[in-house]
Amino acid sequence: MESVQATKQRFGIIGNDPKLNRAVEKAIQVAPTDISVLVTGESGVGKESIPKIIHSLSHRKHGKYIAVNCGAIPEGTIDSELFGHEKGAFTGATQTRSGYFEVADKGTIFLDEVGELPLTTQVRLLRVLENGEFIKVGSSKVQKTDVRIVAATNVNMFEAIKKEKFREDLYYRLSTVEILLPPLRNRKEDIHLLFRKFASDFATKYKMPTIRLSDEAVILLEKYHWSGNIRQLRNIAEQISVLEQNRIITAASLHGYLPNMGNNLPAVISSDKKESNFSNEREILYKVLFDMKSDLNDLKKLTMELMQNGNNQQVQKDNEGLIQKIYQEKEELHFEKPVRKPTSEVFEIQPQTTIQRAEDDKYHFAEEIEEEETLSLHDKELELIKKSLERHRGKRKAAAEELGISERTLYRKIKQYDL
Repeated sequence: MESVQATKQRFGIIGNDPKLNRAVEKAIQVAPTDISVLVTGESGVGKESIPKIIHSLSHRKHGKYIAVNCGAIPEGTIDSELFGHEKGAFTGATQTRSGYFEVADKGTIFLDEVGELPLTTQVRLLRVLENGEFIKVGSSKVQKTDVRIVAATNVNMFEAIKKEKFREDLYYRLSTVEILLPPLRNRKEDIHLLFRKFASDFATKYKMPTIRLSDEAVILLEKYHWSGNIRQLRNIAEQISVLEQNRIITAASLHGYLPNMGNNLPAVISSDKKESNFSNEREILYKVLFDMKSDLNDLKKLTMELMQNGNNQQVQKDNEGLIQKIYQEKEELHFEKPVRKPTSEVFEIQPQTTIQRAEDDKYHFAEEIEEEETLSLHDKELELIKKSLERHRGKRKAAAEELGISERTLYRKIKQYDL
């Protein structure tokens, strides 16, 4: 088995970070097998090096190695690119075309940014992983292929699975072995080493003296966040090599090439989302409507009290909690009689209003709102209650808090809907 150091020299991997060495070691160990490998890490950390190591050290090294950027291929043509198509399968298909899985038979396919694959393509890929079979677009003939698949992604796969953007079964098929490459900011000792390597390469490329960093510039380089990782470091080294006249780079000169330097203040971001946060916009809309319906019913109740009881002071006192709930204590309702007109009231409603004929009362339609709910709020209310109970595994107290109602009200609704 080839040593880690020899492999790094062979493939131009710079650095001595323990996590980087472990990633290369795992690639060497799995190379002789046909196990599917998933390479994870942030964008720009050099994930494309691992599939090359695996292919070169495997028994497939004499077969074809094809790298496919799944995020760069349009959704409408990716099936055709991967699996091929028959003549006339779609507009523009003037001849039969072989896909990457057919061309790379007995070889290796590297699927970069596999997390960007459409769900329909994920189903086809799962079949290839399970039994090596695929069907061309526009064909009914099943074809076989013997391909080693190595995938890479910078997406948090568990979040993608949770949001139903990536199939869980496909993830476990791809990640038989998972290799994680660390971000550059966690490889402090390797940053200056990589910069010197890039500076030397660009000096040779552009036929100019090699740039060097002062001690203060080295410290500044190592403190920078490097959100773009090795790719960003390489670009900055190239910029400085071309633009700077002085070959000794000071911290002040380097500072001008580092974007957002000085703004990298730590931010506390909670990764634990409350289960009450609805991720689906439709559910949020229905919850808002559900709350509005509840407020409307409270307003109807208050209005009915005013209509039936002329003593507004007593009504205000009896319904103090309800008034505060409706108006969120932002407004104060005063049902007192005005000074100038002691006989008038704010909500002056004659008792005979309750027995007016519907056709004479211009507000008679107000009570018919509940019958004209085009959004089927009862169904959505039932759906929200079911989902909340499922999320909290039947715990009524937690579900009631999520829905913004009392536990007693939730219990009544459970009995109402026979849940």
